[in-house]
Amino acid sequence: MSEDIEAKIRRLRELGKASPEPETPKAPAPPIKKRPKKPRPLGSIRERERRKRILIGAAIVIVVLIIVSVGAYFYMQNRAAEQLANAKTQKLNEVYAYFKGDIVNQSRECTQKPIEIRNSLINVINAAQSVDELNSIDVKMAYEQALNEYNSCIQRVERLRYETVLNQTKAEKMQDIETGFQALLAMPLPDNIRVKAIGFMKSLKTQVESAETVEQVDSIDPSPYLLELWRDYYYYRIEALPGQEVILEHDGSREMVTKADAKAVLAGIMDYRELMKYRIEKVEWVEMSLVLPKKNIDGAFLSPGDRIKLVIQDKNATMVDGYFELALLPVQSGSISVSESQSQSSSASSSSSTTYSESHSSSASPGGASISDSSSASDSFTNSQSASQSSSGSYSYNVNLAEILKAIAAGKIQDSEEVMQQLNAYGWKVLDLEKSTALQTMPPDTQLLVIVKVPSIFVPDVLANQNSLYIARVST
Repeated sequence: MSEDIEAKIRRLRELGKASPEPETPKAPAPPIKKRPKKPRPLGSIRERERRKRILIGAAIVIVVLIIVSVGAYFYMQNRAAEQLANAKTQKLNEVYAYFKGDIVNQSRECTQKPIEIRNSLINVINAAQSVDELNSIDVKMAYEQALNEYNSCIQRVERLRYETVLNQTKAEKMQDIETGFQALLAMPLPDNIRVKAIGFMKSLKTQVESAETVEQVDSIDPSPYLLELWRDYYYYRIEALPGQEVILEHDGSREMVTKADAKAVLAGIMDYRELMKYRIEKVEWVEMSLVLPKKNIDGAFLSPGDRIKLVIQDKNATMVDGYFELALLPVQSGSISVSESQSQSSSASSSSSTTYSESHSSSASPGGASISDSSSASDSFTNSQSASQSSSGSYSYNVNLAEILKAIAAGKIQDSEEVMQQLNAYGWKVLDLEKSTALQTMPPDTQLLVIVKVPSIFVPDVLANQNSLYIARVST
């Protein structure tokens, strides 16, 4: 029954939609003369009235049927519309239940296509004319299509973003490699080291270009290659310098070391950036004179050729390597003081002695009597004489050594060779005597002029710190 009513309703809609065909204009008929009306009989009038009532009844029945049909139509139409509206509401709720979250968030990326699919789905639902048409709409399939579009777009965006990050990482790594090798290649490298450095750099760039992930790019480290190359360069630099010693400088600190020691120091450094802070300089020896107290020169008990260290007494206790060349006369000994004394004595003595003696004796015996007579005489003379004489004298004088040297150079002194020998016995010979006798003759503060040989790079430091300079001998 409902299907018949719906079919009738559709036919009525089609009839209502169908436009009436235009009537072709008819040619005007010739006027017809009316015949005069004849009086009708009474029976015909009644028949006519009866037919009229029949027609009116039929019309009323038809009108009632039409009204009933229209009411039924509108009832069914409203019921179908209500069912359709409810079905649309349910279908829309299903759409909104699926299409929610980031997939349709306009502030997020890749939501344009899912939103278009959702809007298109909503339009199809709203345009549906029947419940069956609504039931044929698969919301889940549309959602899965939108989700696939969203995920594909997210993957593309992430892939593009990752590729951007990867390319940026590669560019930065390339820049790091070029910067690291640029500083090395700017050095005066020999051909073998330069070829080796260029080969390493090209190999690293090839690894960066072929890397497929950021992790692979980050794992490429040019540091070991640069460390090896910088060591090769420093070893080449050390061997190229003359002599067996070099100046090793780092962070303002300079030291003279042997070539072997310099290589050992550089071999212990494991970071090429730290290695780059070192400088290798050749040793250029210069001689310079210094005036220092005797106590600052190891008591002046040094010999020419001794290895020494000049210690600068500052906050860093800087030490400068060098050699001792010569110690000259004490600075204050510009004159020689001489004092002499002389004495003389003589004595003379003489003595003489003379002795004379004489004796006489006689005897007689007259009458038997004995008579004797004796006599003696002596004479003595002594003479002595003595004499003595003595004399003494002393004098002193001062001699200006500078004037003597000038006079010797000008040839104004006779026996200049003898005078030079006397001068040679003066001055630093006193230091030799002190050393041999262990007796101090000159005060510790005696200023001495010494000649030392030091690397030229240390000369400014030595000259700037003469007042706090000590010379120490290196014991071997």
